[in-house]
Amino acid sequence: MDLRRPPAPRIPSPGGPRPSRRFLTRGTPLAAALALLLSAACSSGHSATPAAPSPAQAAPAALAALPRSTPPALTPYYSQKPAWRACGVPGFQCATVKAPLDYDKPSAGDVRLAVARKKATGPGKRLGSLLVNPGGPGGSAIGYLQQFAGIGYPADVRARYDMAAVDPRGVARSEPVECLTDRQMDAYTQTDATPDDHAETTKLVDAYKRFAAGCGKHDPKLLRHVSTVEAARDMDIVRAALGDKKLNYVGASYGTFLGATYAGLFPDRAGRLVLDGAMDPSLSARELNEDQTAGFETAFQSFAKDCVRRSGCPLGTAGTTPAQAGDHLEAFFRHLDAKPLKTGDADGRTLGESLATTGVIAAMYDEAAWPQLRRALTSAMKDKDGAALLALSDSYYERDADGHYTNLMYANAAVNCLDLPPAVRTPDEVDKALPAFEKASPVFGPSLAWASLTCAYWPVEPTGKPHRIEAKGAAPIVVVGTTRDPATPYRWAKSLAAQLSSGRLLTYEGDGHTAYGRGSRCIDTAINTYLLHGTPPTDGKRCT
Repeated sequence: MDLRRPPAPRIPSPGGPRPSRRFLTRGTPLAAALALLLSAACSSGHSATPAAPSPAQAAPAALAALPRSTPPALTPYYSQKPAWRACGVPGFQCATVKAPLDYDKPSAGDVRLAVARKKATGPGKRLGSLLVNPGGPGGSAIGYLQQFAGIGYPADVRARYDMAAVDPRGVARSEPVECLTDRQMDAYTQTDATPDDHAETTKLVDAYKRFAAGCGKHDPKLLRHVSTVEAARDMDIVRAALGDKKLNYVGASYGTFLGATYAGLFPDRAGRLVLDGAMDPSLSARELNEDQTAGFETAFQSFAKDCVRRSGCPLGTAGTTPAQAGDHLEAFFRHLDAKPLKTGDADGRTLGESLATTGVIAAMYDEAAWPQLRRALTSAMKDKDGAALLALSDSYYERDADGHYTNLMYANAAVNCLDLPPAVRTPDEVDKALPAFEKASPVFGPSLAWASLTCAYWPVEPTGKPHRIEAKGAAPIVVVGTTRDPATPYRWAKSLAAQLSSGRLLTYEGDGHTAYGRGSRCIDTAINTYLLHGTPPTDGKRCT
């Protein structure tokens, strides 16, 4: 549910800032760095939640579409006319749209959703609104719109579409979930996420429990209603408020799960949907975590091969294998576990194993960050200065220079823990799972295995289960997969495209998380053509 931050559908200038897209992993001290594993499943707010698959079933049940007609109790929500206003960023307008807190009991109260848009610039006939979501869960879609998509998407796309976004319920400007104070979050992110003995295991479990209890105290009613299914139903209300008959959408990372869920619930209202860096909703939390662990290992090996070819690489020289580079990094992590590095941080934080691991994982999302990671590792491993790796970790957690955190990690855990049953429920289960995680990634496996424990102590029971999404009757849906994507492995994209009755798989052969706007003219042309003309790429098209 990461972090937050890899490349976005923006064509940045060489060396320029890249917007963040992410798929984080369950809000653990190690961080979200784990790249979220979330996934999905039907959850509360959807009266047609599919039944749990039986052992005899070859695949989980499919998400059932909702009735085409709007229930009378929801008519007031679908009749809203947003009061647009200026919102501090030139060219953008903001408004508030209401949705029922509980779709099964619309009279039980509302949730206020923050919506933003930038009107189509012209020339050309307006095609409607294009909703964007950068992933997470927990990433601010409005922040992404105002900082990147609304100004950085191709000019032809911005000319024909009103660029729009809604922060999902519980996220950023839409009644955000809160859990800890900033100082408490500092302590949480520094907790040793790879315990070596019973005392350290107890400390880690206590940290998870305090985090969960803090989330439960803030708004227990809201915490029961921040599922992906409910967020997808909210998007349909927003679609109506924007005046569109169909939803046009570009979702990255976790945003693909949100978009696919929308298509599954409202296939007849799905317009031009692009799902970049796709998740597979048919997988359990354990399967998602193990797959993602392997994905980060693949990304690290690519980084290591690149690093050792360069002068001064702290992980080895030209003859060093990726496995040997991994051994060097593991040894460095073990050193930090025993003796954290000074960072010069104003709040006195040092660089221990957990923050260092998060910093390295943050750079795995985008190969453009590899030079920064190489310098940060050099500074830490050779000069004993942890400041640069700490900065990478802070960017992942969305901690600013004043020590304030956004609610990214809180919303991330809240959505993930509601969407799927926990991957593991006890430290003993983690111990049993460790060999599989270590096989998937000798470097990151232990940290990611323990991160799987986060939802075991959540104060709200999960409402979702693994399921397929078919979206029968939907227009073509473009599913984009990157062959060496660390956060959303390529096979997830292949699986989702195969599940969708109208899925079209578009493959980018390369590194990094997501593909649109990352330098492949082939990818960008295929997606822009679909958005502007409605012509999807040939299923199975491959690009470099």
